[in-house]
Amino acid sequence: MGLSKRKIKAALRLWRARVRRVNLKLLRLSLRLVPSERRRVFGLTLVAGVLCGLAAVAFHLALRGTEHLLVDRAMAAGGHKWIVLTISVPTIGGLIGGALLQYVVPDARGSGIPQVKVAYVIKGGRMALLSATIGKFLLGVIQIGTGASLGREGPTVQICAGLASLLGRAAALSRDNLRRMLSVGAAAGIAAAFNAPIAAVTFTIEEVVGDLDQTLLSGVIVAAALAAVIERSVLGEHPVFDVPTGYGLHRASSLLLYAALGVAAAFVSLAFTESLLGLRRHFQRLKILPAWTRPAVGGLVTGVLAVIALAWLRTGGVTAGGYETLSLALAGQLTVRVLLALCVLKLIATIFSYSSGGAGGIFAPSLFIGGMLGGAFGYLDHALLGHTGNEIGAFALVGMGAVFAGIVRAPITSVLIIFEMTGGYGLILPLMIANMTAYGLARRLRPTPIYEALLEQDGVRLPHRDRPLARALAEINIGAAMTTAPVTLQAETTVQAALDQIAKYNFSTYLVLDGDERLVGLVSEARLRRRLAEGDGVQSVGSLVDMVVPVFTDEPLVRAVVRMERTDARQLPVVEPHEPTRLVGLLTMSDVVRAQARVALEADGAHQPISANFGDVREMIERP
Repeated sequence: MGLSKRKIKAALRLWRARVRRVNLKLLRLSLRLVPSERRRVFGLTLVAGVLCGLAAVAFHLALRGTEHLLVDRAMAAGGHKWIVLTISVPTIGGLIGGALLQYVVPDARGSGIPQVKVAYVIKGGRMALLSATIGKFLLGVIQIGTGASLGREGPTVQICAGLASLLGRAAALSRDNLRRMLSVGAAAGIAAAFNAPIAAVTFTIEEVVGDLDQTLLSGVIVAAALAAVIERSVLGEHPVFDVPTGYGLHRASSLLLYAALGVAAAFVSLAFTESLLGLRRHFQRLKILPAWTRPAVGGLVTGVLAVIALAWLRTGGVTAGGYETLSLALAGQLTVRVLLALCVLKLIATIFSYSSGGAGGIFAPSLFIGGMLGGAFGYLDHALLGHTGNEIGAFALVGMGAVFAGIVRAPITSVLIIFEMTGGYGLILPLMIANMTAYGLARRLRPTPIYEALLEQDGVRLPHRDRPLARALAEINIGAAMTTAPVTLQAETTVQAALDQIAKYNFSTYLVLDGDERLVGLVSEARLRRRLAEGDGVQSVGSLVDMVVPVFTDEPLVRAVVRMERTDARQLPVVEPHEPTRLVGLLTMSDVVRAQARVALEADGAHQPISANFGDVREMIERP
């Protein structure tokens, strides 16, 4: 066994060395052929659009094949065997997925959108190949393909963003351009998953980037278009849902019920969000079950609910995305009893599938829940106002967008994605009224969107996108804010001599260097004074230092504040990335406040007084 492990490790080392050599050769070639990084980014955008389209199609087909092989066969089994199989398949899928998530690819958990947001805002566009692409692909196929009530769209975004990030890292792009590549991959993933390139652009701007960045827009558009072309070339030029023609606002009196649908969608969205976050917190604190078995609980609950739906309602839709059943609702072919029951069953199944630690998204479930809710309002429209039953599908269509807007909080995308997924534009006014009502009410009652709330549960706090100061500070590098000529002490200096040297300064902590001017650590004035008082004035300063991990000049200022928060420090040494022992500066909390003040001056045009404090910065950092 030991020999085989050594052989495996040796083989991995050999493989990595070969990859590095190949990458180096390719990088040299690309630099020789395309010396301009801007042109390299454009070329990589084209490659990323094609690769992401192919990856999304492969993921789609793998999910479809696995679901047909396992879930569909389980539900179609004869006798009472179908009950056992329908419950067992998602439960076993949850066990396998949980084991892989616990011991192999823990970063592949969840929908994938929060991971992409963190990579864009904090990690400079860097995503790991194993967890972001390969791991997410396999885990998504295992869990969604075996029936977990989750969607393919979020994982597709993470897979494609990871591919684009890999291309950028292989090409040695700068941090800013690597972030651009990440947004390119995210847009391509949405475009291919929903067959909706326009909505992909708006979603990337609304949810990933956070504002309209002109430097990102062209690449995002190109990649989304290419990915959609690839998807349509393989899977066909058709909308995700087949919606009967003729849907539109035929009677103005229905607008009242569309507005009421928006209100109901807001409360359903809040119930979904609060329940998911609460149950997820409970699972995180659960000590009875090992962590790797918890996704099986979600699979078990989903399987039981799927059996209930089949036995009671004679319909599916509880497992996976439920697109086929949703198409029936859009065609007005489900009764109000089935619509309301599926709305509740799908909500519960999705909450358990996601909160228990599954790998899958909430896009498709939110559309499903909204479609069922909207269809029920269609029956209400018919009962109260006497309108024809054709309005049921129209209300289901509007409900999809309204609940999506209330949960995901991407109002523009929620309108466009319904248009592109269904190919119909006749309901623009009801859709906008219901979507904006749901979005506005849900945001007022719960300001924090679901993806940021999920990150906060995991100890990560992103910058507040509605605060220009926070956004600007996220773009400042440590090298632009640090003190470039700090006061330093030599390690061999005695305590007495050091105190004499710093007597003219008023700092609390000082950097200590060795004879070769390499960083040794930090020492405080208080510690030097204590040593002198104890009679150890001849002791060397180097023996008293506190070891501290330095920060790099090209890192964002937010990351340094994270380090200060974690270590309760207020000074950090700054070094160059290629020379980690050569000191180039010192970053203090005063430097952070000054940088904050400069940004405030630029943002306010020097017309308003500046109030800068550490609390403003703390809201935009990752909490351990």
